Amino acid sequence: MFATKFALISFIDKNRQWVKSCSGDKWEKSIPRDLSFCGHTILDDDAMVVCNAEKDPRFFDNPYVTGAPTIKFYAGYPIRHANGSVMGTLSLMDSEPRSFDDGDIAALKDIADLVERELTAMQFTTQDHLTGLLNEQGFWVLSQNSLNMCERLNAPATLAYFDVRGLKSINQLYGLKEGDNALAFFAELLRFGFRESDVIARLDCDRFAVLLNNTPISNTQEILKRFKERVERYSSEKRLPYMLDYCVGLSGVEEEGDYDYHALLDVAKSLALQTKS
Repeated sequence: MFATKFALISFIDKNRQWVKSCSGDKWEKSIPRDLSFCGHTILDDDAMVVCNAEKDPRFFDNPYVTGAPTIKFYAGYPIRHANGSVMGTLSLMDSEPRSFDDGDIAALKDIADLVERELTAMQFTTQDHLTGLLNEQGFWVLSQNSLNMCERLNAPATLAYFDVRGLKSINQLYGLKEGDNALAFFAELLRFGFRESDVIARLDCDRFAVLLNNTPISNTQEILKRFKERVERYSSEKRLPYMLDYCVGLSGVEEEGDYDYHALLDVAKSLALQTKS
């Protein structure tokens, strides 16, 4: 539509711009935020247009302007998460200066809106709405991606499967709302008990799972011990009329092993349910 050299969809964090999709010439997967045009775009609610970066005081000495890929033109529009926060940008770049009128900006906004709708739809199909964790579909996709990365790096991985006990009794004695609260509490404890790099999900009503990247199964006992202590302490501090109890099954893969999500899940699930019985 715009006949530019690059079109990118990027996410922005505190330090870097992460390119998630690129059309046109190859672009680096990540660049420092302080060198990023998009890092400026997310600071406003509207499009940012740089018709000639060589004459813009913000970018004239930027290494992506003075050297390869010699960006001279940039147009970007912020992309928002479903909760309203800005998470990234849709951006166009070219190696020649050019103009970009109101009609072009309107068209860019329309495409950014489409990207937002696609991301929102993906979130709703991969997120558990009660706990905010990934659901089974989301866990499968992200876990297999993580396992593929571990395989490339010859790194270990461990899958922990949690089966929360007594949910039926909690529902019967204290009501369905308290049962939902118990599941939400457990999800919150999983978030605090494991690393941000680990993949955490609610797979079914009272069943959760965590994929621990770059972690051999032999290193998980201390992690699970600290998590159990946190669960017990949390139950006591919140003065819950019940104890959040659970069974856990573990499966792991080492270098040159089978980095298959379904195989790991089946083993961990089977061990957790055997412990329960």
